Amino acid sequence: MPTHLRPDSDVAAPITCLLSDVDGVMTDGRIIYDDMLRETKRFHVRDGQGIKVWLASQFEFGILTARTSPIVAHRASELGIRLVRQACVEKLATAIEVTDTLGIAPESVAYIGDDLPDLEVMRWAGLAVAPADASTDARDAADWVTRCRGGEGVIRELVERLLRAKGRWEGHVPG
Repeated sequence: MPTHLRPDSDVAAPITCLLSDVDGVMTDGRIIYDDMLRETKRFHVRDGQGIKVWLASQFEFGILTARTSPIVAHRASELGIRLVRQACVEKLATAIEVTDTLGIAPESVAYIGDDLPDLEVMRWAGLAVAPADASTDARDAADWVTRCRGGEGVIRELVERLLRAKGRWEGHVPG
């Protein structure tokens, strides 16, 4: 049965690893240089909270990005993300290497990407996700398309949907 016709609880049940692109997912996709030619990126604080909640739930989170940026390494370190792969020429090969190392099957992986370099991984993963403003091809390849646009809380939206479907979100809500 196609993923979009299955209840979220069935789709989310096998997912134990979330892999994400950076530019266009964790950021709005713009690459900004200041007048000293230093690159800047903007990350949404709710994505950071979502990643922390996902990791605290004893699941894996990893970053796969074609670009190399000390900003990405710093943000990953801040959030406790240990699976960071930058300069991924072949994202699918990198995703397979990461999951083989972890002993995780593709069916247990959710991958979120926004453009052509992400398509192979999206087709391989158990759950393919794209931001609302992803390229047409990425949205077409996705099982789920978020309401949020890239850089506007996409990861948080995905984490919350997965954990609610698993019955594990409420434990992270104070009160």
